[in-house]
Amino acid sequence: MTLEILTADSLSFVRHGFFTRRGGASSGVFAGLNCGSGSSDQTDVVILNRARVAQAMEVEREALVGVHQVHSPDVVTVTGPLNDKPRADALVTATPGLALSVLTADCQPVLFADPEAGVIGAAHAGWRGARDGVLEATLDAMEALGASRADITAVIGPTISQRAYEVGPEFLDDFLAEDMDNSRFFANGTGDRMLFDLPAYGLHRLRAAGCGQAEWTRHCTYSDADRFYSYRRATHAREADYGRLISAIRL
Repeated sequence: MTLEILTADSLSFVRHGFFTRRGGASSGVFAGLNCGSGSSDQTDVVILNRARVAQAMEVEREALVGVHQVHSPDVVTVTGPLNDKPRADALVTATPGLALSVLTADCQPVLFADPEAGVIGAAHAGWRGARDGVLEATLDAMEALGASRADITAVIGPTISQRAYEVGPEFLDDFLAEDMDNSRFFANGTGDRMLFDLPAYGLHRLRAAGCGQAEWTRHCTYSDADRFYSYRRATHAREADYGRLISAIRL
């Protein structure tokens, strides 16, 4: 099956893709394009899936670079292939021929580009990373490479939508302790539960930080099992593990 790659018109000036699960070699609960080496999927199958992504991005396999994601605000500046994955949640580069990638399964994959400066970035932004500043840190790291914040376009790819993201009252309390205005990202759920709007929060953080253009592709990972992996959906279904989606961008 051919890989399905979602793209954003606002990033049409640079090769990029939010890859769905369609077109991969994995089977079982991972059926499709599982690119997570941290999953319990067969290692050789994950390597094959990643090779297909590298081919689609028109780079060598070692030029499809990523990090060991830990829900942090940490960003790595990349100038060549990485032998070891540093612990971080975002990457930036001004080096042509490298494809920056992040893995997600409900968290936000965010791709960044400044076409004038020739600088790109990719970030994994769950609620913790977004709250702790990974999106702003990515913009800072791009600026350090010569990008202009006002010229950066950022696109949030498939992520869990508000209607599927139920959280407890302590989660709301943590966000209100940071900023009472964060209440706008929550809606009432069942009983004392709340529904959190992760992509709206991500867009707010990007725009407040001065990002020139920010948007969400409006795909919900939880609601479309045929196209997307979802940690929360797998948990609700009591599945043993779950696949990871890959998103990538290159100059």
